[in-house]
Amino acid sequence: MDSSSGISVFDVHHHVGDASGALGLPPEEAPDPEAYAELELAKRIEIMDAGDVGQAAVIPGHGYLRPNGHADTRAVNDHIAAYRDATPDRFPVAIGIVEPRDGEVSLGELERAAGPLGLVGMSFHTRFQGVSIDNHWVSTYVGAMGDLGLLPVIHALDETAEESLWKVGLLASRHPDLTMLVLDGYSTHEGTKHCGHLAATYPNLVFDCSLSYNFDFIAHHVRQHGAHRYVYGTDLYSWPLGQRISHILGQLLESDLSDEDKTAVAGDNARRLFGLD
Repeated sequence: MDSSSGISVFDVHHHVGDASGALGLPPEEAPDPEAYAELELAKRIEIMDAGDVGQAAVIPGHGYLRPNGHADTRAVNDHIAAYRDATPDRFPVAIGIVEPRDGEVSLGELERAAGPLGLVGMSFHTRFQGVSIDNHWVSTYVGAMGDLGLLPVIHALDETAEESLWKVGLLASRHPDLTMLVLDGYSTHEGTKHCGHLAATYPNLVFDCSLSYNFDFIAHHVRQHGAHRYVYGTDLYSWPLGQRISHILGQLLESDLSDEDKTAVAGDNARRLFGLD
């Protein structure tokens, strides 16, 4: 599906799950699971169509409860793989979760993700995981992911110490030959400037534009560091909290970047990153 501009848009950053806890809201009243799953999917596709997004990568929400520990993590990875399989034309790839506080146990989950589940990467959102990006187990998992062909996906909300961008740089320096996708780095003004420094220092980092207040700084960084370092992402959560696609896509398409660079950032880079081309 091409956008109204004729560019095929791929969103690297969709979460499937209830985001109310992350926003400090009471949880939604538990609906009938089967009816809600059907409605959630329909609403997500409706939002994508309204926002000119053809395809997206799906990631579980990191705020899930874990009363059963590692078994709950396995369950959310099973669910996200099934979500992908149900509508592969719109969600051709899924990204799982691995929990650093599970230690060596999670190494087996990485193997399961790369094998039977067919996931393309694993997501870290350490503000929800009780550790920091510079945690030993995060680095250990990232190294193992490189061997398994899994993409490390690093949420980096610089406003919280657990996800400080300097720690992303430290992780990148420990695994210089491994490409990593950084999400949410442009969510603050200082984070935006820091992302420019990271891009200049660590060529193995690729950045999405989720939560950015405008595309102007990102366009400047695209010109400085190359369009191949940037992908389109929105941080869209499940309905009803997820309601619309980010305004950034329109600003990207209206920017003074070349048509080639716009096409790359809007979709081609993501497809290449996920091995879809």
